[in-house]
Amino acid sequence: METVALRRSLLAYYRRHARDLPWRQTADPYAIWVSEIMLQQTQVKTVVPRFAAFLRLFPTTAALAAADETTVCEAWAGLGYYRRARNLHKAARQIVAEHDGSMPRTEAALRNLAGIGRYTAAAIASIAFEERVAAVDGNLIRVIARVFALPGRASDAKLVNCVRENARRLVDGPSPGEINQALMDVGATLCRPTSPLCDTCPLRAQCAAHQAGTQATYPGQKTRAARQVLRIAFAWMERDGGVVLERRPLDGLWAGLWELPSASGAAAKRSLSRRLGGPLGGRLAEVTHDLTHRRVEATVYRAKTATNLGQVWREPLDAPLSALARKAIVAARVLVG
Repeated sequence: METVALRRSLLAYYRRHARDLPWRQTADPYAIWVSEIMLQQTQVKTVVPRFAAFLRLFPTTAALAAADETTVCEAWAGLGYYRRARNLHKAARQIVAEHDGSMPRTEAALRNLAGIGRYTAAAIASIAFEERVAAVDGNLIRVIARVFALPGRASDAKLVNCVRENARRLVDGPSPGEINQALMDVGATLCRPTSPLCDTCPLRAQCAAHQAGTQATYPGQKTRAARQVLRIAFAWMERDGGVVLERRPLDGLWAGLWELPSASGAAAKRSLSRRLGGPLGGRLAEVTHDLTHRRVEATVYRAKTATNLGQVWREPLDAPLSALARKAIVAARVLVG
């Protein structure tokens, strides 16, 4: 009976208050897949303006598979975590080669595609194909742990398994995609980590933590690892009326995007000097950029032009840049004039 009441509350809430998101205006499995990959570790507000533009460039799985990897990475610029773009491209080619261009329809089959883990496979399978599988992520763990007052840290396997079983019962009925999306919305907008908006939550009548006033204790907090620092040195080099940029390799951070010539590591400045074959000039700018597990500290130095290095961009900000590279160029131009 409790499950029935929760399902009813979630569906009523979703059908009246669902967030107006562009990927919810389509039943195309390809578009739903693209949105789920874009949303991995990226905020909704960042994805919304990029979603339609990406689909214009690559409107179908076949179009994405036919593109070259560099073009896909460039189209991904600004969304971060570029391995996702490479995996999306790889998975598109898998679908064309192994599934005649049609996306697999089950969670189990979707998980065989590059870049698709358990959560993403469940989200796609439930939303696009109505499979009764729960899409369990950090937000859902928080919601379910509070509703059922489940003990344990958010990262504990025992708690996650218990959450998964409770969520499975919720989606084991009609409209599993809407149930999953309702839980996504509740977790993202109402059942927040701190200061949850319980008074407007559709689950408040059934929420054990709300009834006991113990929302803040569920779930227990993960133990966070110390954030590492990555140091980068950039070189500002002008040539032929423009600025020299280099394309990054197609693996690692910011795959396939452009940036000022660089070196990284504890001795980044010394390494960059060796790359350029001479000493660096004065310091132009310092910028920082936060990644999930690292903080990037970058310094831009003047440098003599190396005629055999990189490519000249008359307007460097027109290049497909990572957020860090854009910050570095904007900061350096203030002093370059």
